[in-house]
Amino acid sequence: MCELLCPAGSPKALSAAIEGGADAVYFGALGFNARKNAQNFSEGELREAIALAHTYGVKTYVTLNTLFFDREKTDFLSAAESVLAAGADALIVADLGGAAEIKRHFPGACLHASTQVSGHSVSAAKRLQALGFSRMVCAREMSLADLATFTKESPIEAEVFVHGALCVCHSGQCLFSSVVGGRSGNRGECAQPCRLPYEGGYPLSLKDLALARHIPELKRIGVASLKIEGRMKSPEYVREVASIYRRLLDQNRSATREEMEALAAVFSRGGFTDGYFTGHVGRSMLGVRSESDKDASRALAPFTGLTRKRPVTLAATVKADVPATLEVRCGDTVGYAKGPVPFAAQNAPLTREAVSKNLLKLGSTPFSAASLTLTLDEGLMLPLSALNALRRDAAADLCDKLTKIPEIERVDTPPLAPKGDKKQFRSACFREASQIPEAARDFFDVIYLPLDKYDGSCEGVALPPVIFDSERERVESLLKRAVSLGARHALVGNLGHLDLALAHGLVPHGDLRLNIANRASAAVVESLGFSDFILSPELSLPKIRDIGGASAVVVYGRLPLMILEKCVGKELGGCEKCESGEAALVDRRGVRFPVLREWEHRSLVCNSLPTGLSDRGDELRAAGVTGQHFLFTTESREVCATVIEAYKSGKPLPFAVRRLPK
Repeated sequence: MCELLCPAGSPKALSAAIEGGADAVYFGALGFNARKNAQNFSEGELREAIALAHTYGVKTYVTLNTLFFDREKTDFLSAAESVLAAGADALIVADLGGAAEIKRHFPGACLHASTQVSGHSVSAAKRLQALGFSRMVCAREMSLADLATFTKESPIEAEVFVHGALCVCHSGQCLFSSVVGGRSGNRGECAQPCRLPYEGGYPLSLKDLALARHIPELKRIGVASLKIEGRMKSPEYVREVASIYRRLLDQNRSATREEMEALAAVFSRGGFTDGYFTGHVGRSMLGVRSESDKDASRALAPFTGLTRKRPVTLAATVKADVPATLEVRCGDTVGYAKGPVPFAAQNAPLTREAVSKNLLKLGSTPFSAASLTLTLDEGLMLPLSALNALRRDAAADLCDKLTKIPEIERVDTPPLAPKGDKKQFRSACFREASQIPEAARDFFDVIYLPLDKYDGSCEGVALPPVIFDSERERVESLLKRAVSLGARHALVGNLGHLDLALAHGLVPHGDLRLNIANRASAAVVESLGFSDFILSPELSLPKIRDIGGASAVVVYGRLPLMILEKCVGKELGGCEKCESGEAALVDRRGVRFPVLREWEHRSLVCNSLPTGLSDRGDELRAAGVTGQHFLFTTESREVCATVIEAYKSGKPLPFAVRRLPK
C-alpha cells in the first residue's frame, strides 16, 4: 500500500488532514522541529491529536528534525520520551547523534530519517538502516530513475515529497539564513532568503512541487509514502490538497487538467513544477506568488470541522436468559459491550427493525455502520436506554482499544561521546590547483581539490556534495583516476559517500556538510570510520568546546551557503560566468554572494565574506580548537599566500571578514 502522508501544523489542520483522507500525518511538538513558526502542539494537544488520528486509523509521525546542541540534549531526549509516551508511531529525526541517543534510550522507537539528513542514494539508506532508521525521506531533487533504483535496492522505505513548497537548496545543506541573518534553517528558523529578489529578479524562488500527474509511476516503483508539504499552511489547504491526492491514489491515475487547476487554486507560485522528477531542470521551475494566486486561495471554502466517519461492522446478540451483547469491529480491532438480560415482553416485543435502528445510531461517534448482524430471539424486551448504553459502551471500548498506547521501554545508558583524541592538524580545500601557493605545501597536513579537478598536485580529493545513484559510476571512474595519480585522502560530506572513499582505499575525513553540532553526532561519525571531522559552522566557540574529539573548525573561507541542483548562472548572465567565477547574487543592499559551478553543472552559492580568525588564535586554543580547516574559493594564488602568512603570524587579514557566531 502507498501511504498518503499529510501535514498538520495545528490541531485544526490535523482534523483537515483526516477529513481529506490522510493515511498518516506529521507534525511538530515540544520543540526541535523544522517548522518552529507553525502553531505545533502542546503536550496536552499532542496526546489528543495522536488519539484522534489513531481513532481514524491514521498514523502519526512527530518531527524532531532539527540539530541540537549539547546543552539541549536533555530537553531533546525528554521531548522524544514525551512523544513516544503519547503513542506516536514514528519520530522524524535529522540529527544523527539525536537518532543514536533515542535508539540507545528507547530501543523500540521507530525512526524516519528527515530530508534534512540529505539522503539521496541507496548507500545512504544502508548507512541509515545501520543507525536504526526504517525509512528515509528522499531528497526532492531525485529523479524518477533514481527513485526507482532506490526503491528497488534500498533496505528501508522511501518517503517522497509529491506536493508543496520546494527549497532551492538541497535540504540540510542550506546555511544562507543562518550565516547571513542569524536564523538557522537547520534549527527550524529559516528566513527564506531564497524567496527574496536579487539583481536580475527572483533567481532562487522555485514554483511549488506537484507530482499529481505521476501517481501511477510512483506507485509502480514501490514508494512507501507520498508526502504533502505544508505545516505552515491553512487547514483549508491541507483538506483540499489531501482530498485530490486521495482520489488519485485510490483510482491509481494521473491528475486531470481540472484537478491541476484545482490544486493551483489552493496555492500556487505561478504554477507547479515536476522538473527534478522528470529531469527537466531549468528556468521554467522558477516562480513567485502573484496577487492572482493569492486571490484564488482566498476563495477556498472554510474548514468547519471533521465530518469523516470510519466504517465499522456491528454484531449484536439479544437472546433469552443471557446478557445482550454488541461487538463493533474496525479492521482487526473489536469493541465489546455487555448489557442486561432481556426479559419476556408483556405487550410489544423487540423487533429487528427497532433494534437495528437503535444500534445503528452512531452519529455522535467517529464511526459509521457498514453492516449489522443481529441475532434476536422472539418475544423479548429491553428498555431503549439499555440498547443506547450497549451502543455507547461498545463504541467507547473500540475507541479505547484503537488509541491504546503501547508500553515504551527506557534504557539508561552512558551518553555518547567522541573517543578520538584531539590532534593538531590543518587542512585546506582549494577550487583549482592553480590557486595553491608553495607555502601551502608545508603549512597544511592535507590539501584537497574537487574530485573532478584533481590533477595529482596534492594528496586529497573533495567528493562532490551530491552523488545520485545514476552518477555513481562516473564518480567511481574519477576516483580510480585520482588514486592512480596519488590521492590518499577524501573529504566526505554525506553518509552515502563514505563507502566510495573506503572502497578506493582513501582515508575519509568528515566535511562540514555532515552538520555535526553535538558530541553524540561526533561519536556517530567517529564510529563510522571517519579519521576526523569538521564541525558545523553554525557553532559558537563555547559549543565547539563542548564537543571535543578529533574535530576541526572552519577558520578561514567563504562558507557554502547553498548547493543547488539547478544552475543559477543561467539567471545571472550565462553559464560561462559560473565557470569563470564572475557570477554572483546581488541582494537589495548590494551585497554580492559569489556563485560557483559545481560538478554536474550544479551551483554553489558562497558567503559574501570569508570567515577570518587569523588574529583569534588565543580564543581558538581556549575553546580547545586543534583542527583547522581552510576554504579557498574565489581567491587568487597571491591572496591564498597572504592568508597563510596571516595565520602563521597571527595578524589580522587585510580585508573584511566574518567571525564565528556568538
